[in-house]
Formats: sequence, C-alpha cells, structure tokens
Amino acid sequence: MGFFITFEGIEGCGKTTQLRLLKERLQELGEQVTATREPGGCPIADQMRAILLDAGNSAITPTSELLLYAAARAQHVQEVIAPALERGEIVLCDRFTDATVAYQGHGRGLDLGTIAQLNRLATGGVEPKLTLLIDCPVEIGLARALARIEAGSGAREERFELESVRFHQRVRQGYLGLAAAFPERFVVIDGSGDVAQTEALVNAALAARIPTRSAGVVPPRAGN
Repeated sequence: MGFFITFEGIEGCGKTTQLRLLKERLQELGEQVTATREPGGCPIADQMRAILLDAGNSAITPTSELLLYAAARAQHVQEVIAPALERGEIVLCDRFTDATVAYQGHGRGLDLGTIAQLNRLATGGVEPKLTLLIDCPVEIGLARALARIEAGSGAREERFELESVRFHQRVRQGYLGLAAAFPERFVVIDGSGDVAQTEALVNAALAARIPTRSAGVVPPRAGN
C-alpha cells in the first residue's frame, strides 16, 4: 500500500502551494505521486465542486452542502485515491474528511456524529497516515484568498471566502481541536509567513515522517 498525506487549513493558509512543492520534491526523489484535491479530483466530483464553491449558490442548505461533499468524496476515493494507494503511490490530497468536520461541523454547526458516519461511508475506511494543518490567523488567510480570487482568470470559487469572519474563526478552532485530538496524525505548521518560510517548516516537520524508497525520508532542500 501507498502513503496517504492530507493538507488542511482555512482559506488562504497556503496549503495548496505547499502540496505542490512537496509533490515536486518527492518526484525529484523518484517517487510515484498522485496529487489531488477536494471537493473534486475526478470529473464527476469536479461537477459537484462547481456547485459547492460557486457564490451564486448561496441558497444551498447546510445539510445539502454536507451531502454533496460526501457524494463527491465517495466518487473521488473510489476513482482516484484508493487505486493510487493500491499501486503503492504517495497520495497528496488538498483537504479530506477533516475539512468536513471543521467546515460543516464546527463552521455550520451540524452534528459531528452524523458527519463521522458520512465520512466513514464515503471513504470506505481510507484514512490519511499524516495530516499537515497549515495554520494562520483568519485575517491573514482571508486577505490572501480574496486577493488570489481577484487576480485569477478562472471560475470565482468564492462561496466560502464570502462567509463571515466568525464562521472562519469557528473553522480554524475546529481544525486546531482536531490536531489536539489526533496528535499522532496531525502536524501543525505556522503558515503566517511567506511561501519559503512555510516550506522550510514543512520540510523540517516531514523529514522523519515520510518514508521514501530512494532515501528513507524526505531530505530538506539545499539552503533550507
């Protein structure tokens, strides 16, 4: 079996960039890597992503939102994540079940027991071995996220960015609570600095935690 790593955090924390950088480093070491994201990651789930993140769909109820995430995840796991792990690859995923607990549980206030049941059903028992929580203050993350949206030329996936600061604070606290509850799986990284500073922290945290065929662990880049 392969090795499953998830990246989590609030909007604008920098997790997507850090996932890309880690993928590049692992591939330089000769590793087979599948990098993917949620919601989405495959054609059917990507269609659900378009619904979930479109700010024009503000009328989606919290329960409908939760069920759409579960449906997208079920398709994604079966089509992308599980096959890659069976091939022995390292899988890097931008958000996974912890995001549902943080956003729909702590952010929306939905029942955590129901969310846990849906997560188990959608994943079929597939769980990350390691989760990197890129943490930063809500004000920093939202400013980055909104600047990225304004500078982009693609779809404006901004439904969550337009939520209140209090919503995002609840999400952040939900993430930090998960990290405290599952310290054997979570590594919390300070994402308030620039890309290079955060990458150095990621490298240091992972140096002894990711097995690789080529070097035993992922070594730090020269200069880091």
